[in-house]
Amino acid sequence: MTLELFDPKAEIAPRMDSRIATSENRLPVFGRIGSLEVRLAVSRQEIEAAQIIRYRVFAEEMGAVLSADAMRAKRDFDGFDGICDHLIVLDNAIDGDTADQIVATYRLLRQEVAVRHSGFYSASEFDIAPLIARHPDKKFMELGRSCVLPPYRTKRTVELLWQGNWAYAVKHGLNVMFGCASFPGSVPELHALALSFLHHNVRAKDEWAVKAAGPYARNMDLMPEEAVNAKHALMAMPPLVKGYLRLGAMIGEGAVVDQPFGTTDVLIVLPVESISSRYVNYYGAGVQRFAS
Repeated sequence: MTLELFDPKAEIAPRMDSRIATSENRLPVFGRIGSLEVRLAVSRQEIEAAQIIRYRVFAEEMGAVLSADAMRAKRDFDGFDGICDHLIVLDNAIDGDTADQIVATYRLLRQEVAVRHSGFYSASEFDIAPLIARHPDKKFMELGRSCVLPPYRTKRTVELLWQGNWAYAVKHGLNVMFGCASFPGSVPELHALALSFLHHNVRAKDEWAVKAAGPYARNMDLMPEEAVNAKHALMAMPPLVKGYLRLGAMIGEGAVVDQPFGTTDVLIVLPVESISSRYVNYYGAGVQRFAS
């Protein structure tokens, strides 16, 4: 995919700098578990630290080929970073500055912000415009660039990320979460079992239907429904995809091969009203004091 890049010395837009530097606009901590806490990044330094985390996971661990500027800077950044909010998980047990304590991140983009700028990142892979147009009364929120450092890939880190997403959605009155989730590798056929399960069982339909688009779109219907073993398919899912399914997410039709990142992407569609009640009760407990 081709994205407009900021100058490497100024990829965080001035608008963002002024917004996050105003103390009265800073959001509080959204949740804590032990020494871990989740909140939004509130400075250029924290955002750049999150980009370093992304580089370590996407480029160094997964082998993604980023822009020349990003590879030189050893930070994963693009033109969307300047308009997004950046959710971060910090480990306060780590010595050093706040930026040194960041161990996980998510990138959040509200519809009202996307409309004022260059749209949604997912639009480069999926035809999301008809989906959004069918729901003029709903506010959409795009989730992306999710990554966690290897030592922190635990249940409590994931719970904190979702506590943050939930509090952010409540604060802004958002109705639908969506975004790309990835399978490793650029050969969808290697994930035939899992992709076919998603196609046959949790594909978004009717008012929530959305399709992969562009030259790298691929069919997910790779096996007949009767040949799909659900238990084995779920075991073959990436943890992030399984996490979305537990919440009640649907999956768009078709996958997209992301050549630079070396992944096969699917589109997650998660209306807030569809989130399983047990997760609403879990993540919603006390959320108002974080989201106010």
